[in-house]
Amino acid sequence: MSLDVGRVRGLVPALGDGWVRFDATAGMQVPEQVVSAVTAALRAPCAAPGGVFPASRRAAEIDEEARAAVADVVGADPAGVVLGPHPAVLLGTLADALSEGWQLGDEVVVSRLDEAAYVAPWLAAARRRGTAVRWAEIEIETCELPTWQFAELLDAPVRVVALTAASAQVGTRPEVAPIAEQARERGAFVVVDLTSAAPFAPQDIAALGADVVVLDAGAWGGPPVGALVFVDPSLLDELSRSSPDPSARGAHRLEWGPLPTAQLAGLVASVEHLAGLDETAGGTRRERVLASMAALEDYHSRLVSDLLDGLWATPVSVIGRPARRVPLLSVTHEAVKPTDAVEHLAERGICTFADPGEQGVLGHLGSAEIGGAIRIGFAHYTSPAEVSLLVDALLSLS
Repeated sequence: MSLDVGRVRGLVPALGDGWVRFDATAGMQVPEQVVSAVTAALRAPCAAPGGVFPASRRAAEIDEEARAAVADVVGADPAGVVLGPHPAVLLGTLADALSEGWQLGDEVVVSRLDEAAYVAPWLAAARRRGTAVRWAEIEIETCELPTWQFAELLDAPVRVVALTAASAQVGTRPEVAPIAEQARERGAFVVVDLTSAAPFAPQDIAALGADVVVLDAGAWGGPPVGALVFVDPSLLDELSRSSPDPSARGAHRLEWGPLPTAQLAGLVASVEHLAGLDETAGGTRRERVLASMAALEDYHSRLVSDLLDGLWATPVSVIGRPARRVPLLSVTHEAVKPTDAVEHLAERGICTFADPGEQGVLGHLGSAEIGGAIRIGFAHYTSPAEVSLLVDALLSLS
């Protein structure tokens, strides 16, 4: 397994602007393969699926291809793939459907590690149904999500356990599988957010033990399309229908209508791009995705190690020390505010974001009291030379 970052960079036209991009916390730049697929779909005759004429049939084919592509990212059945807009919107739809059966006394477990936008649908559903919410806490120093606490959290009639497989703010990758096993043994429905995990490491829905996983194609350079993936597609027909179409079946029951064909074509191309990150990988698309993501995970682990080594014993502190992480980090400087720091970095041609620290993990840690944090996100195309430039720029802060 190998990843030729020079070749990968050549596949992303936006990198020609000369900026050093550590802004993947907001999504990656779009590969040419995706741009071409979207453009081709926009130029072709366009129609909604469901007709017997060629443009409609082609739209239906692209819809099927998109579900198959998403399924290959996590090793699922395409029949269990629900497509839609932003993942938070899809989670709202799922929370509405699942909460139909909640009763007074039921509880929901969510995590401090999760993004605020992805916890909000569960909190809203709990308020509507009078359901109690239990919080899984993180260790302050390491930002780990301890597994042992779930034995106590699940000692109640818990209906849903929602947690992330990776934190977008501090990069922590909790041990999802043992938590999911505990939850399912107690009859809880397990929802795992993969939006910050799937772009960086191989994923397998069955190995995670999740009932549903959540994906965001924009996070890996695809179009703005989200997905819910059910490990058991038959469950979809047991949920209350969200679709305005009374005849909707399967995944369509949770969809408000077909997405634009061009976006779905771009989604397919983005998964093909993932599968091709390691050009030596062979086999089915699923096998190539697994091989490419494993190569990427190994590559990023070395880059993150270089970054951490470069910042050791400096005024720049990395928030959290998780044992396993994705290359999404938040850092602070003991003498420079994050807003000033990102301006300093931009003057040196480096893209980062300042987070006010009011929500999510950073909010729980009280980061707002010190002005927030600098968000740093690696991408598939991040190079060792760029990491060196980032370290030098951070060390020049004063």
